[in-house]
Amino acid sequence: MIFADPPYFLSNDGITCQSGRMVSVNKGEWDKAEGVKEIHSFNLDWIGECKRVLKDDGTIWISGTYHNIYSLGMALLEHEYKILNNIVWFKTNPPPNLGCRCFTHANETIIWARKHKDSKHYFNYKLMKQLNNDRQMKDVWKIGQVKKSEKKYGKHPTQKPLELLKRIVMASTEEGMVILDPFNGSGTTGIAAAELSRKYIGIDLEEEYLELTRKRYDDVKKKLRLF
Repeated sequence: MIFADPPYFLSNDGITCQSGRMVSVNKGEWDKAEGVKEIHSFNLDWIGECKRVLKDDGTIWISGTYHNIYSLGMALLEHEYKILNNIVWFKTNPPPNLGCRCFTHANETIIWARKHKDSKHYFNYKLMKQLNNDRQMKDVWKIGQVKKSEKKYGKHPTQKPLELLKRIVMASTEEGMVILDPFNGSGTTGIAAAELSRKYIGIDLEEEYLELTRKRYDDVKKKLRLF
C-alpha cells in the first residue's frame, strides 16, 4: 500500500488562522509551484513512479484539498489506476475563514485507488464495519485535527492525525505488509504502520522531518518494546 500526502502548493504569501492568531500560509520551498501546468506535471511524475513500484494487488491513498485534488484525480486516471473511493475527511475543529467571503473549509479529500481496473485489492470490510457500530462504514470520516501529544517532538505544517492513518492502514493492509509514503513528513504513516505491525518505507527531502520521525519512532519502540 502507498499513502501519499503531496504538496498542496498553498505557499502563496497569504494568511490563515492558527491557534487564534493570523499566520503565514507559507510552508517551505517544497510547497511552491509556478502554475497549474507545473503542478500537474509534478503529480503525473510521482504518481507514475508509484505505479511502477506498487504491487499488482496494491492500492494507493492520496490526500489533498481543492487546491490540488483535481490534478491528482486526473493524474490517477491518466496512469489508468481504478479509483475506488473518494473519502471526505470531515474536520471537527477547522480554522475559521478569515476572509468571510466563502464557507469555512472543513474537509480534505482522500482518493483511494487500485493499480489496475481488473486487479484484486485487499479491503478489511469486516473490521471497518465493526469499528462503525456494526454498520457499513461510509466515505465521510469525522476525525479531529492532530492531537498535542502527536507534536511532542515538533510538528510538520501538513501533519495528519494518527487516527486517520491508522484507519487507512487497517482498512487496506494486513500485518506484515509493506507501506510506502513518498512524502514522509512527520512520519505519521510510519508510526501507524509500527503500531499495527506493518513494515514501512518513508521518503522525504527535508532532514529535519526525518529526524522528527526518528524521535517519534523511538517512542513507539519503547511503548511496544520493539528492538
